[in-house]
Amino acid sequence: MNILIADDDPDMLRILTLYFQKEGFTVYTALDGEEALNICFAHKIDLAVLDWMMPRVSGIRVCGEIKKRHAAKVLMLTAKSGSEDEWNALLTGADDYVRKPFEPKILLLRAKKLIRAERDIYIGGLRVDMEGGKIFRGETDLGAANKEFLLLKCLLEHKGKILSRETLLDHVWGFDYDGEERTVDTHIRRLRERIGGGLIKTHRGMGYSLEEPREPRELQEPQEPTRELAGRKEQEKGHGVHE
Repeated sequence: MNILIADDDPDMLRILTLYFQKEGFTVYTALDGEEALNICFAHKIDLAVLDWMMPRVSGIRVCGEIKKRHAAKVLMLTAKSGSEDEWNALLTGADDYVRKPFEPKILLLRAKKLIRAERDIYIGGLRVDMEGGKIFRGETDLGAANKEFLLLKCLLEHKGKILSRETLLDHVWGFDYDGEERTVDTHIRRLRERIGGGLIKTHRGMGYSLEEPREPRELQEPQEPTRELAGRKEQEKGHGVHE
């Protein structure tokens, strides 16, 4: 996975880069907000770790621009201590917020949880091998093509959120892809044929989302009768209601 770390402190960049590279991440670094945006537009970034106070373009503005165009997760770093600042960051689209000073290993753990960097993810009877790029049902490899797997991976990483065709194209095909947006529909159809149609939802005019499968109605616990209904039944008994 690709990580962008943007901070105007070179020592901080060096330390965090070592931690993330040790865990197998590809790391891009930036010393200011303008450079961070250029990297985001040139590469497929899965997670951006942004310092709030950066020269040229602030981290919070970079966060906003990323969220307008891309599906990358954003983790904000800041020395600010006010709850209002945290609220503003989350409102802008940040997925998490870490105050300085912090332990790099704690930041790494929170980053990994944020992008769900576990090897296997289980959903709807499927096992998705995030590192191996394969989708299984039981022990059977469903034989998903690379683009099909990447589409499912992207939807999994943003489960419950609607992703537009443009966002999916950027994330799966890359920013320099100049083909038709409808190729997303074709690959989604093929992916549904492999995994079943219940997980991926179509939102007309908006895009696609991945949703947790709901428990079948017959397996759900029966609900208690409401107080109003119970009272009406007692009243009927008292009046001797007959068929």
